[in-house]
This record gives sequence, C-alpha cells and structure tokens, in this order.
Amino acid sequence: MPGVTPGRGARCVTPGRNRRDGALVLLRMIKDRVERVTGARVIRTVLPAELHDVVALHARARATYYPDGVPDDGTDWLAGWRRAVERPDGRVLCAVEHGRITGIASFRTAEDGPADSVYLAQLHVDPDQWRRGTGRALHAACVEEWRADGRRTATLTVHVDNHRARAFYARLGWTPDPENPPAPDDHHLLLTYAVTGG
Repeated sequence: MPGVTPGRGARCVTPGRNRRDGALVLLRMIKDRVERVTGARVIRTVLPAELHDVVALHARARATYYPDGVPDDGTDWLAGWRRAVERPDGRVLCAVEHGRITGIASFRTAEDGPADSVYLAQLHVDPDQWRRGTGRALHAACVEEWRADGRRTATLTVHVDNHRARAFYARLGWTPDPENPPAPDDHHLLLTYAVTGG
C-alpha cells in the first residue's frame, strides 16, 4: 500500500498483489495499533462489556489514597467510564494480563487548551499489581498514541495526597504547572508533560 508503513508482523504488499493481500495487511496494521503485546501483558482498547471491571479497578485504586475512605460525591462512575469509551476525541486503554484487566488509562482532547494538547483523565493500576511495570506500560502506550496523533503537550491532575502517583509521574517526566498552582482549598495538582520530548 503506497505511503503506508506496515506494523509489526505485517508484510509489504508489492504492486500486482491482489486486494485480499492488501486487506490482510491493513487488518494487521489496525490490530497492531489496537493491541500492543509485551510478554503476557496486552495493552488494548477497553471494550464496553468490560466497564464493570473497569469501575471496580478504579474504586480499588482510588481507595489507596483516601485515608478516610473514598468520598461518596454521588458520581455515577459506570456512566462516566461509558462516556469516556464513547468519546470521539478520546481513548480508554487497558492492560490485560492472563485474561484480567490490571490497569486502565483514559485520555481525551484537553478542554480549553490548545488543539495539540491532550488530557490524561485517568491512569490506575490495580493495587495488587503495583511495581510490575503495568503503569509504565500504559503510560508508554498513551504517549505512543499522542505522538501518532500529533499532540505536543499533555496535562493531568493528581490528588495532592497521592504521593505514590506523584512520584510515578515525576519519574516519567511530568512536572507541576507553574502557571496553575493549586488554590489553598484545592486537593489536586496540575502536571504537564512534553509529548514531543524524549
């Protein structure tokens, strides 16, 4: 296919090959974009049928950084994750190991930001899977998508008491936004990331 670089496992189609071969190469390229396999771990798009598992993982992860328990603010997290999956300007990825979702990441076009910026809305790893590379693999998959989409900067908010997450993001190159420090009563810190760097 002229002008298209085949993905992993795809073979080049030379002029004169039939359309079926071209379609097979295209399908392999699409599969390579949707699934990234590293050992027993697969990073792929979340399926709508998996949303209950996503919500449960999200709740377990959030419970680790609220010392007095997760506040019940009435948020319908199932509906929220469903909206994230359905957003045309966003993506929800998951890490799957041995048939189980072990991590999730959600990103979308940044609201009120430049067109080339992206907002990392969620990145959570199941607490029993910490320190196994799942978060780093999800982050790498997000950055790969952002670069492919021509994004230049990324932002996220992190709970100020979530010291583990803050250290994780700092190791990956995220820095506090000096132009947007948290207000005295705000419990979230805005971080930025140079997508086009490193």
